[in-house]
Amino acid sequence: MPEYQSLYRKYRSQTFADLVGQDASSRALQGAIISGRVAHAYLFSGSRGTGKTSAARLLAKSLNCTGRPRSSAEPCNKCESCLDVMSGSALDLIEIDAASNRGIDDVRDLREKVNLAPARGPYKVYIIDEAHGLTGDAFNALLKTLEEPPPHAVFVLCTTDAQKMPLTVIGRCQHFVFRRHSEELIIGRLTHIAKAEKVAVDPEAMQLIARTAQGSMRDAV
Repeated sequence: MPEYQSLYRKYRSQTFADLVGQDASSRALQGAIISGRVAHAYLFSGSRGTGKTSAARLLAKSLNCTGRPRSSAEPCNKCESCLDVMSGSALDLIEIDAASNRGIDDVRDLREKVNLAPARGPYKVYIIDEAHGLTGDAFNALLKTLEEPPPHAVFVLCTTDAQKMPLTVIGRCQHFVFRRHSEELIIGRLTHIAKAEKVAVDPEAMQLIARTAQGSMRDAV
């Protein structure tokens, strides 16, 4: 029996063009990739379900994509590196849930391994989700790495509560704010998914879902 996959994961944005409702952040990230001026640390903040982790994974995929023209930031989604990211098996993409791995020992383990060369691509990308959940000691330990990162390391800190992030950490990151999605954008995305899944959805039900989601695409899907 095939493993169940949620619709949100199935239809997660796989290109920057498909990153709905975050045009400013998308353009800035693409510009950095094309120009080769990628920062060593980013902070993606915003409400849940606004595309922070999807954007972080897109950044990681694009940086190590071997089939991407230099004039474009869009990953090819065909090379081995892209396929590894899409399947969740990429060795150079490390995703950490700070809600459950929040202590100084977890960050020390990260610091010990961050200097190791990437397994395949030129970059090793660390996505720290719910980064505001780290303890004070863990933040202090992470700050040392953010101040002097190895050239192959890129950190993306994702948070739904930027006010809980230390200013010293925020100051070391390029900060992108992800906005809540409008009801129109959510309805458009739901319509696209319904057509792809060959499912008929009542328009009034679609509007109710979009309104109830309160700007979260993940909750709506």
